Amino acid sequence: MSINESSEVSVGRVVLASFIGTTIEWYDFFIYGTAAALVFNRLFFPEFDDLTGTMFAYATFAIGFFARPIGGIVFGHFGDRLGRKTMLVTTLTMMGIATFLIGVLPTYEVAGIAAPISLVALRFIQGLGVGGEWGGAVLMAVEHGHRGRRGLYGSWVQAGVPVGLLIATATFAIFSSLPERQFLAWGWRVPFLLGIVLLGVGMFIRVRILESPLFANIKSKQPLPSLPVLEVLRKHPGNVLLAMGARFAENASFYIFSVFVISYATGTLDVQKNTVLTGIWLAAVVQFFAIPLFGHLSDRWGRRPIYLGGAVFTVLFAFPFFWLVSTEVNYLVWLAIILGLAGHSAMYGPQAAFFSELFGTNVRYTGASLGYQVASPLAGGLAPLVATQLLSFGKGDPSWVAAYLIGTGILTLVAVYFASETYKADINS
Repeated sequence: MSINESSEVSVGRVVLASFIGTTIEWYDFFIYGTAAALVFNRLFFPEFDDLTGTMFAYATFAIGFFARPIGGIVFGHFGDRLGRKTMLVTTLTMMGIATFLIGVLPTYEVAGIAAPISLVALRFIQGLGVGGEWGGAVLMAVEHGHRGRRGLYGSWVQAGVPVGLLIATATFAIFSSLPERQFLAWGWRVPFLLGIVLLGVGMFIRVRILESPLFANIKSKQPLPSLPVLEVLRKHPGNVLLAMGARFAENASFYIFSVFVISYATGTLDVQKNTVLTGIWLAAVVQFFAIPLFGHLSDRWGRRPIYLGGAVFTVLFAFPFFWLVSTEVNYLVWLAIILGLAGHSAMYGPQAAFFSELFGTNVRYTGASLGYQVASPLAGGLAPLVATQLLSFGKGDPSWVAAYLIGTGILTLVAVYFASETYKADINS
């Protein structure tokens, strides 16, 4: 085997390890969102009416997003000081244990107010884990790659998100087909309990990969910043803000198309929950192929043109999405979700390489994590909550939710327009 072939095999192993680990972490994160839309209002907030209970369930969902910037800062700090690999193992462990413990939580009927408090605490730990995981996973792929393929390598890590969503949705679809009493009694717990099995698989894979060569090289040649977050804010404040703006349409659209749509279609409309879950399942399959495709295209045409195209699609598709779902026709509901998440892929595919290329190696973990995670609670975390409130304000008319989507799209268009093109940048320094 030649040196080049050996290098390709090494990169392939790192990308595969990052992809599988990310898949497991996002499975843990997504089963919470599905449970929040389907059962948490009844099990942990039964004292309230359906709308208020759903709002509280989505509020606990949002708490995970508010924990993500903290996770990004904390694990970004140690990732830029100690290395990427150690942080990946740590965050995966946090996610797996927190997810398993949610599966054994007593409900409000059994434990009273302690039940939702415990749920919030474990959701916060989930958020910390995901907040620290993303930066390390994408950097391991991007920093092992080389110019001309960074978009593709980084996008495979991003593709772990739809696979995690696919597994989470499929698992919930299986157990939600149980009689309602059994599903509420124990069926909803099984997807969370399975997290401990996936944790073992992920740990076996992640402990076997090598440290990022770019980080190892920088660490051997120069002192690393004692406080990477201050270094990022001093040298790259504009790039942090632009990355945050780029996140809005991408993050908000994803959670409206994959989480809010569940409660909207099954609550406001009369669509069966398995119909919606099937639509999300199909869309996740499409995304698995679309995300690497757009990552590859960003290596050929640039990060900005592909990303801008996805944002434009989000703006144009906001109203048609709800028109299609409102027909309550199965295949049109599926089409709406598939098209929505396919358009999202045009932003998500280039994103890993795009954000990584905005920062130097010595602060890249912290910088990319800040831009990605600080926007998360404002864009994705609040999206189902804001959408639910806007739907109530419109008395079941989703026009205000569509307008909200358009607003996030415009913000992202402005941010990406003013960002630098990075696909030919040298990231070795």
